[in-house]
Amino acid sequence: MGLAERFLPHYTVRDYERWEGDWELIDGIPYALASPSPLHQKTLARAVRVFDENLDGCPKCDVYVELDWYISEDTVVRPDMVVVCSEKPFEKLNFTPQIAVEVVSPSTREKDEELKRILYEKAGLKWYVLLYPEERKVKVFTLSEGFFSLVTPNPQGSFEFDLGECRVSVNFKEVFTS
Repeated sequence: MGLAERFLPHYTVRDYERWEGDWELIDGIPYALASPSPLHQKTLARAVRVFDENLDGCPKCDVYVELDWYISEDTVVRPDMVVVCSEKPFEKLNFTPQIAVEVVSPSTREKDEELKRILYEKAGLKWYVLLYPEERKVKVFTLSEGFFSLVTPNPQGSFEFDLGECRVSVNFKEVFTS
């Protein structure tokens, strides 16, 4: 460990809740959130629509956009989209959602593919979806025996997510339609 790393401040959720602007807090380290590009926003809007329309058969499940997920006392992330299945209303998302979706941009690629993948795996997330709008591709990870396995769906076809009490089929072609 380098000298600077030894003296890094360690922030908590309590600190995070007082900050202005858009941040994530991962293992006590703050990360500023960049303003999304028009392509990012368009892809996210389509993903939200497609997931939401296909969740009709899952009355306990809802889609949320940019909802803070409180993982621990020093970790709060804001996935682009989550699918939450819950029996009752909640004030804060302080439990693991069923699906987290990130729209990957060149500036967030490493964080989304590595840091968040490892973090979400440890948190017990069932499904992690990475959307690559520039490449028009998708990666889907599913939790199996405590670790993520890559399940690469056809970006031109449908993929079925098992949410326990129900299933949702998503056609990723609709997400990447121009």
